[in-house]
Amino acid sequence: MNLQELQNFYSGKKVLLTGHTGFKGSWMLTLLHYLGADIKGYALEAPDASLYNSIQGHKLCQSVIADIRDKASLHKVVLDFEPEIIFHMAAQPLVLEAYEQPAYTYEVNAMGTVYVLEALQALKGRCSLINITTDKVYDNKEWIYPYRENDPLGGYDPYSASKACSELISASFRNSFFNPSQYAQHLKSVATVRAGNVIGGGDWADKRIIPDIVRAISRQEEVVLRNPAAVRPWQHVLEAVYGYLLLACRMDSNPEALAQAFNFGPLYDEAVSVEQLVQLSIDAWGQGSYSVQQSAQQPHEAKLLRLDCSKAVDELKWKPRWNATAAIQQTMHWYKSVVADQQPAIKVTIEQIEAYLTQD
Repeated sequence: MNLQELQNFYSGKKVLLTGHTGFKGSWMLTLLHYLGADIKGYALEAPDASLYNSIQGHKLCQSVIADIRDKASLHKVVLDFEPEIIFHMAAQPLVLEAYEQPAYTYEVNAMGTVYVLEALQALKGRCSLINITTDKVYDNKEWIYPYRENDPLGGYDPYSASKACSELISASFRNSFFNPSQYAQHLKSVATVRAGNVIGGGDWADKRIIPDIVRAISRQEEVVLRNPAAVRPWQHVLEAVYGYLLLACRMDSNPEALAQAFNFGPLYDEAVSVEQLVQLSIDAWGQGSYSVQQSAQQPHEAKLLRLDCSKAVDELKWKPRWNATAAIQQTMHWYKSVVADQQPAIKVTIEQIEAYLTQD
């Protein structure tokens, strides 16, 4: 789908975006605003060091600062705004933080999804909902085969399991209350999307590899790797958010058939290790070094995970535009432009959105 078609669809469209103050949410917010959507955001307040604050995200939408676990507040926002599309991104997104706060992680990622879906039930009009989960929802056997949407869900760690719960909750509500066979009665279409490890400018979260790299290089320190051999389906954040936007477009014309799960990730041979990611990042920046420090006490993290994205390619006509190397280069370009060269974050972000959307 080209830029003009996206603008034609989203211009004036009422879109509710939960988690709009987060890293991925801020990229989605900027892209939706660029396309002309009427956006209401619902999320916790962004930390001082965040993409949302860097781009002055409050100017791009009607922003509601509230907890996804606040059922009454969420329902009021949904019913007052009457969105045509809901992108549910609000989440506790960090694996290591989930080990430290498992109950909170389950409350946000599982019950938060319940509250969003209950609010959808109360809406009278037509609405598509896309629940953004993660590639970590699969029962990961750490084999070489990429996971397909019909493979079993699971989750070794609290974060992964909480997101698998969110998938099961979505499927249950879809079967029970938003069954595609009865779409004419309820007018609701519910899909879930599972993306790989997204990277891009403006991520400042603790214990995430790209922010760790940027902080280390900026301080002229070594990047410390705790899991160098881990293989992830790294992709630029725009690959994922464009996929979500494209899915919502397709659901508008085919809501019954597309109420299902979709993977969005790089091509099979594009998965790279953490160590390769760091070396490519250092090469793109032009300076830096790294060391490996592994500990026997380190919490479990999967070492190998790949996605099969052929369903999105076949059914949605989606395909990755930037390979792993390009994604890393674009990410480092964002940070170097904003951190080292002091360019406005919103300017660099929009330039990358335009470059992505206009690339064949």
